[in-house]
Parts: sequence; structure tokens; C-alpha cells
Amino acid sequence: MAERDRQRDERAVDRSEGFGERLLGVLLDRAHEMPPQLIAPLIAEEVARVGGWDVSILLQDYGQLLLVPLPGRRLTVGEPEPIGDSHAGTAFLHATPVEVPQADGVRMYLPLLDGSDQVGVLALTLESVDDDDRRLLRRLAGLIADMLVTKHSYTDQFFLARRREPMSVAAEIQWSLLPPLAMSVPQAAVAGILEPAYNVAGDSFDYALNDDILHVAVIDAMGHGLDAATMATVAVGAYRHARRAEIGLSEIYAFMDRAIAEQFGPEHFVTAQMMRLNTATGHLQWVNAGHPAPLLIRDHRVLRQLEGPTTFPVGFGGEEPQVSERMLQRGDRVLCFTDGLIEEHEAGEEQFGEEQLIHWVNRIEHEEQGVRAVVRSLSHALKQERGGRTSDDATLFLIEWRGGAADHLAVLD
Repeated sequence: MAERDRQRDERAVDRSEGFGERLLGVLLDRAHEMPPQLIAPLIAEEVARVGGWDVSILLQDYGQLLLVPLPGRRLTVGEPEPIGDSHAGTAFLHATPVEVPQADGVRMYLPLLDGSDQVGVLALTLESVDDDDRRLLRRLAGLIADMLVTKHSYTDQFFLARRREPMSVAAEIQWSLLPPLAMSVPQAAVAGILEPAYNVAGDSFDYALNDDILHVAVIDAMGHGLDAATMATVAVGAYRHARRAEIGLSEIYAFMDRAIAEQFGPEHFVTAQMMRLNTATGHLQWVNAGHPAPLLIRDHRVLRQLEGPTTFPVGFGGEEPQVSERMLQRGDRVLCFTDGLIEEHEAGEEQFGEEQLIHWVNRIEHEEQGVRAVVRSLSHALKQERGGRTSDDATLFLIEWRGGAADHLAVLD
């Protein structure tokens, strides 16, 4: 404490706009060549310049239960923080800063946002907090998030920090395939979760926002282990390739079908749900290849199942599928899920069923805000109701149509 007081007395803390611009500029200038292991001490140094101390970077674990501290020189490494019951968890789930008065100052928790995906939380302490602090630290947190995302592919450090238990090879493959677990823009928001996080094999999801069209796919490859992970890898790769060729949903299905059949033969298949949402109009289209029907949620209650014609799973050589369509209302949500969520895959065990799923959706929709918080709470509640386990991979993917506009974000005031 004495050393910290001495350092604070040696220089006045400047948090003005000009100082903040210079501070962030130093980070930007160095970021492109910064080795991953030096990110932590640089962040600690920059926070110290604004009079902060006890700096921690907290990352979400793979099970979406905890925020775990990232080890690093000059970082404070304490105990993991529960996402569902902590100040750090509140900042993370709601993407908003949290300030907690303490005896020696104010403990601040700032969400680390890469785009709109919550990477983790930056925690630090200041003697006091004003609007200059809030503005500067918000921008600093955004830059730190970008650095963490950029550097994560250079190192295993961030992956290892997020692991709370051993991970199977199949799960390693599946996690490497996934896009960010959440995305939020004025027009739409999405969030997904996989269970069991450390042993998932055949389930996966993918999405892309191309101009006004949000593309979504949820897949479930048959079996478990490496065979299922390999099949899921091919299915996601085929989906992305076809989607980027800018063809329709029927053609995407046909391309994926051929890829699985040619690679794995007639005895193997992948169930899939492919969707296109026009974010300007709310026009939703989908092809269901053997999945449970999605749920349409309006005003925080399940309105109905999105029933429609189904086609054979991918790989079985189905005929050209019929594309289902529906116009959404602003605020509508669509929940896609794989059969592992409602079906029991061990002989003699009781099915969980869609009725219980709908009950829990209605309950959690009223308890949580935001698609990420809903998906996370729903997945954990359902797992608990199934006795803390699942006999198959179980995936949830939630889409919200907001119908907003983003053009104002491209205009400088």
C-alpha cells in the first residue's frame, strides 16, 4: 500500500480527453507487434497511469459458469467469479460497467467487448470515479478486448485459462469451429451454447451477418466422439462454402447433403436447421433437416412451434426441400435446439420432452434480460433438471429480431 501511495504522489493523475487519446494511441501503436505474454503488464502499466491498481482480466470458462482470472505479470490473480452471482458476472452478462464502493476506493468491472461478444471483464480499483474515468476506461476496455481476440490465435494461454476441467479431442475440434458465442447489433442479436462443454462432439452452430441477411445453421452429427466431430467439421465447412456462394437455402441443403454422403457414405447423416433472416423486414426462412421444430417466443412467452415441412437429414439424399417462411414482429425470438435437449438416448431413461422445455423457456424469459443471459440460464437450468447430465450433446441457439437501424453508427458527429 505504501509503495502504491508513493507512486500516486510522484505524478498527478491526468484523465482528460487529450491524455486518454495519447494513452490509447500508445496501445494502438504497439498492439500489432505485441507478444501475447506482454499484454498483461502493458495493461497494468496503462491502468496505473490513470491511478488504478489491483488489475484483473477475467475470461469466461467454457462451461459459461465462471469468470476465471488470466495469469500474467502485474495482474491480480484471485479466485474465479461466478457469472450468475457476482459484480463481475453482472458486468459480463449485461455488457455494462459495474461500480462497487470499497473502503479504499471504487472497484470497477468493465465488460470486455469484441464487437458485441463479451470476451470477459476488466476489473480494477480507483480512489474515485468521474465521467472522465468512465469514458477513458470504457475505451481502454474495448481496446483490450480487441487485443485479446487478436492475440488468442497466437498462444494457448487464453485457452488454458478458460478450462476448468479436461477437454476431449472431439470437443477441442468443435470449439475451434465456433464463431463468437454471441453477437448483438441494432438489427438483431444471437447467442448459443453447447453442452457438455468439455465433451461435446457432434453438435455445432454457425452464423454470419451479410448486409441485411442473417444466416444461421445449427447441426447435429450422428454418434459421438471423433467420428461425430469430423462429420460436424465437414458439415460446417460445407455450409460456409455454400453460404458464401450466395445460393438459396434449398441449394445449401443439397450441397451439404452431397458433401456428407460423398465423404462418409450412406450410413451416416447430420441433422440440421438452416435459416435466413432479413434483418430489415423480419422475413424468416428456414429448412428443417430432421431437427425439432424451433420455438417462436413473443413477449417473453413461447407463442408456438415453427412447424413446417421437414426433409431428410443431410447425407441421406433427400429431394429438394420446401423452404418455410414467416414474418416476425419486432422483439420476436426464435429458439433452435438439438434433440439432445429433450430426448433421452439411454435405454430405460425418461424423456425430458418439449413440454418441460417450454415451461423453462417461459420462466427464464421473465427472469433474464438479453439473449446471452437467457441462453446461458436456460441451458444450465435444463441440465440441472436432467440431473446434471445429458446423454447426448445439447445445443441452444437463440435469435432475436430487433428491426433497428445501424447507419448512424457509420456517421461521425
